[in-house]
Amino acid sequence: MPIEALTIDVNGHALVLSAERAAFDPHAKSLFIADAHFGKDAVFRARGIPVPVGTTGETLARLDALVAAHRPESIVFLGDLLHARESHADETLDALAAWRARHRELALVLVEGNHDKHAGALPALFGVDVVKEPYALGPWALCHHPQTVDGAYALAGHEHPVYRLATRLDSVRLQCFRFGARAGVLPAFGAFTGGFEVNAGARGEALYVIAGERVFPLSDRSSSTIAAS
Repeated sequence: MPIEALTIDVNGHALVLSAERAAFDPHAKSLFIADAHFGKDAVFRARGIPVPVGTTGETLARLDALVAAHRPESIVFLGDLLHARESHADETLDALAAWRARHRELALVLVEGNHDKHAGALPALFGVDVVKEPYALGPWALCHHPQTVDGAYALAGHEHPVYRLATRLDSVRLQCFRFGARAGVLPAFGAFTGGFEVNAGARGEALYVIAGERVFPLSDRSSSTIAAS
């Protein structure tokens, strides 16, 4: 089944929300990715915790799918591109280098996050421009840490938001996008990341949950239009 996307209006600007846990600005032709945490599995193994190999490859495959679907000219990573210093393991860097070789035409920008400061930068051959938050691009203030920015709508990561849907017998945690009047938070893109439940703090926000291959508005407050107050 093909992955579907949902286009919403944020203060008069289109933003495409993908079930692949990313957002796309069709005007700027830029893809926004939060919290990829590449190499997190290598970090765990280096620290003596046995975890499966392959999460970096899975994450890169989804990134390939997004590039094929949207044909962006640039990708902006909203922080935490790498997980830690041990993410520079050969297995991770080799996979990233192979991906970069397939997409040399793409401009890559990293808005530095807290994990990036400890992990250290990728080698220069990867061609990633590292910037501080907030990074201005069109109507957006692109950040890692959720915040408000005068004169722009802020998009951030860091929180890894998930929403818990529950019945009396069962529950499921679904990754989600959350949008307030002046700022929004994207779900974590990485295949090996946890989540922070936003149920209690989501009042007045528009929430869009990812279920399978689709993005759904959670309730009536999650309309297709988000306007600043």
